[in-house]
Amino acid sequence: MTMWVPEDDGFADLGSHDSFAKGAPYNTFARLRREDPCHWSEFDGGKGYWSITRHADIDRMIRDTETFSSALGIRMEDQTYEEYLARRTFQEVDGTDHRKVRMKVARAFSPRVVAEFETQIRDLCGPILDRACEMGSFDATREIARELPMRMLGQILGLPDEDLPWLVDKGDALMANSDPDFTDHVVDKLETDAYRLMPFNSPAGAELYDYARDLMDRKNAAGDTSGILHLVLQPDETGETISETEFRNFFCLLVAAGNDTTRYSIAAGMQALAYQEGLLQQLQTGEVWDTAPDEIVRWASPATYFRRTAMRDVEVHGRQIREGDKVLYWFISANRDEEMFSDPYRLDLTRKPNRQLAWGQGGPHVCLGMHLARLEVRVLFEELAKRITHIEPAGEPAFVRSNFVNGIKRMPVSVTLR
Repeated sequence: MTMWVPEDDGFADLGSHDSFAKGAPYNTFARLRREDPCHWSEFDGGKGYWSITRHADIDRMIRDTETFSSALGIRMEDQTYEEYLARRTFQEVDGTDHRKVRMKVARAFSPRVVAEFETQIRDLCGPILDRACEMGSFDATREIARELPMRMLGQILGLPDEDLPWLVDKGDALMANSDPDFTDHVVDKLETDAYRLMPFNSPAGAELYDYARDLMDRKNAAGDTSGILHLVLQPDETGETISETEFRNFFCLLVAAGNDTTRYSIAAGMQALAYQEGLLQQLQTGEVWDTAPDEIVRWASPATYFRRTAMRDVEVHGRQIREGDKVLYWFISANRDEEMFSDPYRLDLTRKPNRQLAWGQGGPHVCLGMHLARLEVRVLFEELAKRITHIEPAGEPAFVRSNFVNGIKRMPVSVTLR
């Protein structure tokens, strides 16, 4: 059986969520890499934008935050400065302001600290996989990929188990606010001005704001000073603390991005196992675990793009980018770049070196949770390989309607137990 690859005519509108509703438009990205690697597009939702699609260009430009800044937002939608200030997290600031918040929590996600979670993750994986695999046929996204990061997130943040499904639903409504399966308030279909000061212009942001405030009130009343949330509230070396709005935005980011990246990496890995012969047998040899997680994440590319704003006039591939222009780094294209990866549309568990850019590597905004996500992916597929002898599709995959989140929202599979 050959790998399932979405098809498009090579001229998809990258500004439209509908262009991604049946899978990413890989033919369009391939054409742009060949013909127009710094491509200008008009945009129905506001000002036009530049698309950067080659690995080498993104790898270079993402390091130059003085020229290409995260300030003013990381999505292609326009926003006022008031909206930017109300919604921003440390993802949307550069320099000292970014480092101040990042350094408070970075140690909680360091490789040394994350390595200590392995037993905890393995203990979570066992019941999740046993319950799903005993069904024989099931939706791998819902029964497996959604479950592990949700439960791990709850343990890291110290959240009650009974709150986790609701929190993940709200995180979905934030990150995938363009998909009617996740929200009634579809961002490009309905009027959203009432929530313009909420994260991702979503009513789910208001609900998560209220939850974060009540959660910290309960923790403070109980004298609970454990966990990442307490860390980020502590004064820095100058005595400054983050504002209530900054804290609530940070909480929304952890709930949404902390779950989505791992979930959709696992779902894409399950897709690959089901469609590409021989992968399960490779996993069962136990000889690919050093390289498999990064390759699965390259294949998944759960963050489709991040936007930057040009801070000065600059020329890229003969095109004149003007100060104030929006510039999109399409990680999903870079991770299929034939100049960087041989046979990029095939998942190669032994791929090394693997300079995939799914984490935003190279720049200061490299994913804070990448070590945890990598560990979760490795442990889950290790445990899965112990339990089954065969896996195949049990229906067509369904994709998130989003040009920002590249995710398989339903992945029907059938397995045979050992």
